[in-house]
Amino acid sequence: MTFPERRFRAPLHFLAMLLGVLVLGACAKTPPQALGTLEFDRIVLPAPAAERIIAIDVHEGETVAQGQSLLKLDPAHTKADLAAAEALAQRARDVLAELKAGPRSEDISQARANLAGAQADAREAHAYYARLLPLKGKNYIAAADLDRARAAAGSADGRVGAANATLDELLHGTRVEQVAQAEAALASAVAQADAQRVLLDKLAVVAPRAARVDSLPYRLGDQAPVGAPLAILLAGDAPYARIYVPMQQRVNVRVGDAIEVHVAGRDQPYAGKVRMIRSEPTFTPYYALIGDDAARLSYLAEVALGAEAAALPVGLPVRVVLAGAGK
Repeated sequence: MTFPERRFRAPLHFLAMLLGVLVLGACAKTPPQALGTLEFDRIVLPAPAAERIIAIDVHEGETVAQGQSLLKLDPAHTKADLAAAEALAQRARDVLAELKAGPRSEDISQARANLAGAQADAREAHAYYARLLPLKGKNYIAAADLDRARAAAGSADGRVGAANATLDELLHGTRVEQVAQAEAALASAVAQADAQRVLLDKLAVVAPRAARVDSLPYRLGDQAPVGAPLAILLAGDAPYARIYVPMQQRVNVRVGDAIEVHVAGRDQPYAGKVRMIRSEPTFTPYYALIGDDAARLSYLAEVALGAEAAALPVGLPVRVVLAGAGK
């Protein structure tokens, strides 16, 4: 081998080594990641009744305090239902009071008078039958007339028995079972009135906690169906990262783990802490698909962020590096 040939082989050997390092670097496995978005705790306020919106006191993006009025629904129909329910409750209350008070003295006196009259009619019917009975043997009276007199006496005895039973019923007063039924009817009527009263209060929609108004799907004059969202609030001092942990990395992520969250458009990562991770897997959404994870399940997790992330808007994409999580 000549001297020029030795000088030419040395650079080739160096290039081969450099190429090997580059190949190894390119083949190095990147740390596992999880993708997701920034979210706030969402509060959805559904329509308690299908009533027309008569007032909207806030606008989208406004920060509201706990108990602040958001919007109002027309209360006319619910007020009418409440008045009807209260009237039924009062009627049931009066019926119960009447049963507990028992029969009036005037009703008892009338029943006694009816019994006395029935007894007098019975005595007269029996006396008439007794006068006709001796005439039967002398053929002074037809058999049919005697039968009618006997039937009249028996009918009079029946009326005496009915009048006597009516008087006994009044004297014994109201049955315990009747009072129990009246009490149950009153409780049901009162419950219906209370339900209408609660519904009437719900027609004035207020913020259940301090939050920011994210969406008002309906406008003034609209009539939303029952259960439709009237207002959507975003609550919390700072957003959290909702991420999808790949199945093979689930064992390395635990609640309480400190983790860095990279937000799209921000150079510096944000410090976070895993506050929740679901025990059951779910299908990975399209925006969180990474390589082989596209065909696998993932676990929904939430990473709480600090006050420095309070100004971040909801919906921004985030990326979390899972290398060393849980260690």
